[in-house]
Amino acid sequence: MPIREAIPEDFDRIWPFFQAIAAAGETFAYAPDTTREEGFKLWFGPQHRVFVLEEDGAILGTYYLRPNQPGLGAHVCNCGYMVSPAARGRGVATALGEHSQATALALGYKAMQYNFVVSTNEQAIRIWRKLGMKIVARLPKAYRHARLGYVDALVMYKWLAD
Repeated sequence: MPIREAIPEDFDRIWPFFQAIAAAGETFAYAPDTTREEGFKLWFGPQHRVFVLEEDGAILGTYYLRPNQPGLGAHVCNCGYMVSPAARGRGVATALGEHSQATALALGYKAMQYNFVVSTNEQAIRIWRKLGMKIVARLPKAYRHARLGYVDALVMYKWLAD
């Protein structure tokens, strides 16, 4: 699956599924009424490297990679991933996860940390665990799920270097 670094103009093709995912209120902490302008700033934020998986002119998924912390914590990166609902079940998230780990290593990161994985997002957790991420903390009732109310969020981590 071809993955490339995104350009800002790609957000036009990311926005429809970004908006749908944010509006659903099930996997991201973004406000359900996030505007396109806010969404762009969130995804293409400072220090973000953004990548897309594109097939036949359609963007099927995207992720950003950035330092998780400044200074002495900057060797650990953080990522966020979104897959178009139309592309789910096709291995897009796995391909993005594998690509992000390889890219992180190539950029000099030593570890990867996901700060806020919604505990009810079982498919994502299964993929991240398959890719070597470990659950290192549980944040009780940290996420206000649109349908389920307050649910836990997980912190996941993987040491990449060795």
